[in-house]
Amino acid sequence: MPISSASCTSPSVSRFAAVSSMRGSELPSKGMCPQTERPKKMNREHLIADRQEGIGVCGWILVSLSFLLVLITFPISIWVCIKVVREYERAVVFRLGRILSKKAKGPGMILVLPCTDTFTKVDLRMVACRIPPQEILTRDAVTAQVDGVVHYRIHSAVSAVANVTDVHSATLLLAQTALRNVLGTQSLAQLLAGREEIAQSIQATLDSATEQWGVKVARVEIKDIRIPMAMQRAMAAEAEAAREKKAKVVAAEGEMNASKALQRASMVLSESPAALPLRYLQTLTAVAAQNNSTIVFPLPMNMFGSLGQKRTGG
Repeated sequence: MPISSASCTSPSVSRFAAVSSMRGSELPSKGMCPQTERPKKMNREHLIADRQEGIGVCGWILVSLSFLLVLITFPISIWVCIKVVREYERAVVFRLGRILSKKAKGPGMILVLPCTDTFTKVDLRMVACRIPPQEILTRDAVTAQVDGVVHYRIHSAVSAVANVTDVHSATLLLAQTALRNVLGTQSLAQLLAGREEIAQSIQATLDSATEQWGVKVARVEIKDIRIPMAMQRAMAAEAEAAREKKAKVVAAEGEMNASKALQRASMVLSESPAALPLRYLQTLTAVAAQNNSTIVFPLPMNMFGSLGQKRTGG
């Protein structure tokens, strides 16, 4: 009988083929594993406030003992366990070192167990932080000192407490760094003329960087820009020269327009011989109105011409 190809395959060969197919199917998954699992791991361990872990059996035993202690000493313990949180504050409660319920408490009254619970209050009001003067070097190699103000508020008390040591100090240092980095890419003219655009760029940088700290940057303002005295004198001289240039151009244009007007007036006067004496009389009236002690007698120009001819003829 003829033997088929399936029947002539040995068990060892079939086992090897099965193992190789299994390994082949596992290789792509292993190749994809570091790329798919790395972002998940980073997302889990990036922020402390997002971790979800329990306190364990020993922790529940200690909490139960703390409750029992509160019940035993009830009339007195109520004054120790009850805390008041104001309207503009939130309290982050730590129970055995872990954040309770992963959210802030308040406003109003909260219960804090003795020996197991601690809490930290966070102010949610707007904070105006002054940026100290920063000496920067602009893109066109000009040194300047710039200071500003940052307005921000905390919108997540848990993130502000769990993800950063001192949220106010960290925000101030980040604002100084962002101010120096953004202004270092601008020229002096852009720095003086585009304050609003620069402030918006700094605000966007700070807002994206402080989001994981639970901070919302509301506004950034550039207060003052100080440049060296030599640069101030040079800019003043340049502005004065520009104004003098504009004044000379305006004066030259006025002279040109006046000369054109005089040319047209001379053409009109040449057409009428009686117009020139009338102009003399008008000028005499204007001079007499200003200086009464001065008397001007207009003489026709042809008289001087005839006198000159007589002298040459004599």
